[in-house]
Amino acid sequence: MIRILFEDNHIIVAEKPFGLLSQSDITGDPDILTELKKYIKQKYDKPGNVFVGLVHRLDKNVGGVMVFAKTSKAAARLSKQIQSHKFQKTYLAVVKGAIKEKEQTLKHYLVKSEEQRRSIAFDDEVNNSKYAELSFKVMDVKNGYSLVEVALKTGRAHQIRVQLSKIGHAIVGDSLYIDGIRDSKTPIALWAYKLSFFHPVSKELVTFRTTPPNSDPWTNFNLSDL
Repeated sequence: MIRILFEDNHIIVAEKPFGLLSQSDITGDPDILTELKKYIKQKYDKPGNVFVGLVHRLDKNVGGVMVFAKTSKAAARLSKQIQSHKFQKTYLAVVKGAIKEKEQTLKHYLVKSEEQRRSIAFDDEVNNSKYAELSFKVMDVKNGYSLVEVALKTGRAHQIRVQLSKIGHAIVGDSLYIDGIRDSKTPIALWAYKLSFFHPVSKELVTFRTTPPNSDPWTNFNLSDL
């Protein structure tokens, strides 16, 4: 059952659990977009196809808050906000190592390797690279691990995962950027916990939050004040 955080005639905000795709792919594995269409069809007894617009994505083994459009107009307006950087996504991550500097901004150039199915970060611009920038602050450090809050300025594939790994603080459980082994079945300690945007119709600034599950490694930190 998908947890619904907010719903009106224009948008639906939901919590994507670990292990669920954002949308269907060739694997045929379950995805949240299809599940939300089923939810709306059943709740409102809608005939025919149900429209739900996907405006942003989370990796399969990453969970957290997502917003979906219930109309094509809402989808277009939300997508425009993403392009103009008015759509703010904030993440929590548990990373390896005790980070000493409390606040940092990371700037890299990313190249997506289709062969390895991962992104590679470079300090300087290279051929076919895309600029990536994020900032983070350290919320807590315990037992050789750091809890960080990450704010994205750009939205690149695997951006948080590859940039934190590049500075020597890979996300806990992220085998792809630790050992180079792709494992989409194991959750990684990355959670989309806050989403802020302007409602596509009312224009009101809205913010939605959801906290990570009560499981390891999140239980090592106090998340009650978030």
